[in-house]
Amino acid sequence: MNETMALGGAAAGPAALAVERVSHAYGARKALDDVSFSVRPATFAVLLGLNGAGKSTLFSVITHLYAARAGAVRIFGHDVARQSGAALAELGVVFQSRTLDPDLSVEQNMLYQGALQGIGPRQARARARDLVARMGLADRLKDRVRQLSGGQARRVEIARALLHAPRLVLLDEPTAGLDIKARADILALTRRLVAEDGVGVLWTTHLVDEIRPDDQVVLLHKGRVLADDRAVAVIAAAGADSIGAAFSRLTSGAGEEDA
Repeated sequence: MNETMALGGAAAGPAALAVERVSHAYGARKALDDVSFSVRPATFAVLLGLNGAGKSTLFSVITHLYAARAGAVRIFGHDVARQSGAALAELGVVFQSRTLDPDLSVEQNMLYQGALQGIGPRQARARARDLVARMGLADRLKDRVRQLSGGQARRVEIARALLHAPRLVLLDEPTAGLDIKARADILALTRRLVAEDGVGVLWTTHLVDEIRPDDQVVLLHKGRVLADDRAVAVIAAAGADSIGAAFSRLTSGAGEEDA
């Protein structure tokens, strides 16, 4: 199936994230080709694709690390290129690579982020304490990051991404390299942010077992969106019996080069 399956239905107010006909290339090679989709507030959306499908490139365009060669990205109505301050103020980011300073304590990492966001020390310290406790790590606040397990460090990175109270959070393969329990913990924690706080989430992965039937799935393949709908609808439209089978059928098992 080559046509994009679009997520139906529209709600009042701007989308948490609107990607509008975005294209990006590295020389002659197109990494993103006319990509469009949107994520509503309080939605858990999965950007699903093989390594090299263009997920990391799209992530970089959304976070304004790269400028799109064509198209636009809007976060709660704010154009990332033209209104970057307002757009990025609504955005929290957890990168695939670890970005905490291992020689600083959990609290120091959080306070440093607060300073970058223009949050005063008192407010940053109080908010850091609350967020770290919410991650189940209240007793590790003064510990150096290097003393934490991989899953614990990931939870601190999520807490840090929430420090300035964004309404949209992007997580780039956040469970990569974690054991089964740590993966499950990170997923459950992120889903609670959606259910309890109304945060919009874009979760990039190539792991189909992280997807629930009612999750929005944006299937990216060779820089193109092949499907954008609830997982259960993607499965039905592909004539498959699981999201894994639908993924295989839609991508036809084609090999990829890293984007």
